[in-house]
Amino acid sequence: MDTGPLPRLAVTAGEPAGIGAELLVRLAATALAADLVAITDRGLLERAAARCGSAIELLDDDGQPQSTRRPGTLRLRQVPLAAREVPGHPDPRNAVHVLATLAEAADGCIAGRYHAVVTAPLQKSSINDAGIRFSGHTEFFAARAHAEVVMMLASPALRVALATTHLPLAAVSTAITPAALTRTLRIVHAELRRKFGLAAPRIAVLGLNPHAGEGGHLGREEIDVLIPVLDALRAEGMHLLGPLPADTAFVPAQRQHYDAVLAMYHDQALPVLKSEAFDCTVNLTLGLPFIRTSVDHGTALDLAGSGRADPSSLIAAARMALELVARRATHPSSPLRGEERGEGPTSPGTIP
Repeated sequence: MDTGPLPRLAVTAGEPAGIGAELLVRLAATALAADLVAITDRGLLERAAARCGSAIELLDDDGQPQSTRRPGTLRLRQVPLAAREVPGHPDPRNAVHVLATLAEAADGCIAGRYHAVVTAPLQKSSINDAGIRFSGHTEFFAARAHAEVVMMLASPALRVALATTHLPLAAVSTAITPAALTRTLRIVHAELRRKFGLAAPRIAVLGLNPHAGEGGHLGREEIDVLIPVLDALRAEGMHLLGPLPADTAFVPAQRQHYDAVLAMYHDQALPVLKSEAFDCTVNLTLGLPFIRTSVDHGTALDLAGSGRADPSSLIAAARMALELVARRATHPSSPLRGEERGEGPTSPGTIP
């Protein structure tokens, strides 16, 4: 029975020397009800399929809707490599290729050619080795869309957003300003409502310092920054817990009291999430004008070329993208308003 056109997911392969292309081949082999459009190089996918021992049919993307997809097929938006990949050995010459795939995915979503983008892992160091300043997918898409964004990782049991992302630990404290924290919490609150359908999301905010500063004896960031921001946003109607000590925030007795966690830095909370659900955790970017999900792991250069990489996280990312597309279709909403970007409220505690 024809159920209408499938959602079009743009899927990027990431670092050519990593496991990304192999993951795309494995994703294509599933019966996922999506029009999968691979944005990468044809030869890269064909060689990956051979290494995986999987047959794959690559169809040039004509942009036309389709209502069915056979397992083992991918539509292709060709972005040629600069140099043939050597599994396990990134080549900076391919940095331009990687960035071009991301640009096509983002621009295509903004233009309405794709419903969402799903990204395989890339190698940030290889892009920087090419002389191109680059700190990650999240920051790239934010710049491309001119949006204020927040990184979140989500598993079936836990959602963790980050106040700071790819920063050296020594730079974290100065990056957590009242304005930045306010903006981040507004985005997380709005997107938990918009993307996850939570009418009154409960957000646990972790302290920066051990024991959440121990009343100022182990650092003053909680007293000087976190508590004033949380109090101000509570006055607008947000349900915020904390600042909580990070070492006890994830115990089962605490989890029942919140829907998501805001951690102050990358490694404060993500080890907990990944140790529990590494194969089904999804990285998503909140605040973009389009849906973006990703794997929760890196390029696994040691596995590249073996055909043994586990596609579970990419499959989970594609499934979450489809869920978010479906929710957006049934509950359409406008882009983030000014107060959700941290510019001050026009109607406290509400979103469109």
